[in-house]
Amino acid sequence: MVFKLRIMSSPIAGTQKPPKIKPCQKFEGHTDLLEGAIHLPGGQRMMTCSRDGSLRVWNLKNGKQVGEDWRDGDSGVWTIALSPDGKKVVSGSEDGRVRLWDMDTSKLITKWTGHTETVMSVCWSQDGERVVSGSYDGTVREWDMENGETILGPIKTGHEDVLTVVYSPDMTMFATGGYGPTRAGLYEHPVKIWNAKTGELVVALKGHTGSVMCLAWTPDGKTLISGSVDSSIRTWSTSNWKQIAVLDELEDTWNSVHGIAISPNGRILASALFDNTVRLWNLDNNKPISSPLNHANRVAAVSFSADGKLLATCCDDNNAYTWDVYAIFKKAGLEYLLLDKPDKSLLAQAHVSRRPVRRQPSQGLSCLRTSSIKS
Repeated sequence: MVFKLRIMSSPIAGTQKPPKIKPCQKFEGHTDLLEGAIHLPGGQRMMTCSRDGSLRVWNLKNGKQVGEDWRDGDSGVWTIALSPDGKKVVSGSEDGRVRLWDMDTSKLITKWTGHTETVMSVCWSQDGERVVSGSYDGTVREWDMENGETILGPIKTGHEDVLTVVYSPDMTMFATGGYGPTRAGLYEHPVKIWNAKTGELVVALKGHTGSVMCLAWTPDGKTLISGSVDSSIRTWSTSNWKQIAVLDELEDTWNSVHGIAISPNGRILASALFDNTVRLWNLDNNKPISSPLNHANRVAAVSFSADGKLLATCCDDNNAYTWDVYAIFKKAGLEYLLLDKPDKSLLAQAHVSRRPVRRQPSQGLSCLRTSSIKS
């Protein structure tokens, strides 16, 4: 059964408008669009990457940059991911290379070559031994972290552009999304599931009518979530690969979903949108939470801290922001969603206190943030 959900704000007494939610910190310094953010071990710092060719580390408390830029040439950096042990960072760049960085020294360890166009997405396996990358060249490669060799691929995915790739928590599969392919003059935008050992296609999930920009697995591996140019977020059961729900961001407006992130406990979803906002969702019931987090421009990426209480966002004003998720949820009476398991006393209290891109916009990548690479 598929449920279609309309976005709506939380109930508020009377006709009073909800107060505007403000970020708790702003991070200024990048000179071009930001493409990703990750929280670093210890909970005191985060890292961002940008088309200006740099990775930068920030102090979460005061918003200041820590140390110098991390650079290797001038090629724009489109994606970053932190290793499971927190000791290394992998990045993907416009020059088609995947780079491995050391967190302790802030230095480049090595760079892996193979892709022929921009690397749009990278992801670590849970054991830290492999990295999978997806590129604008339409392929996916799996890399051995120790020697940098391609151990699987290049896999010709059938996507004209691979925009996102992510391992399943058990590392047996990875999912890809992107633009295309074209069949019989019509554009198709399936999410594809691949066997991580053999590279064989397991299943193609059809439903999105626009490019799939982002993917995320819930920590228990039972659900895969996808975000698309078609203004929707879709959830898929990994037991039978059936669609569970469709979360429509805006019913009457083209509102591309650029990025999604799931909280570490698997109960909250954040979505980065074309309409300059970030939305928060309750994955227990697939309903929206609170008012939108407003930005000055489009939002490219979102990232939760390890405890799920802080959200980092990357905005097209070249700045990053952090938001106090705990405070937002506490005000809404939903702080129990930050717990690993529902607390019955909090649930009872909440029940009492809360009132009952390059192509045509509808299909492809025109107006998307990738348009600077291909015309």
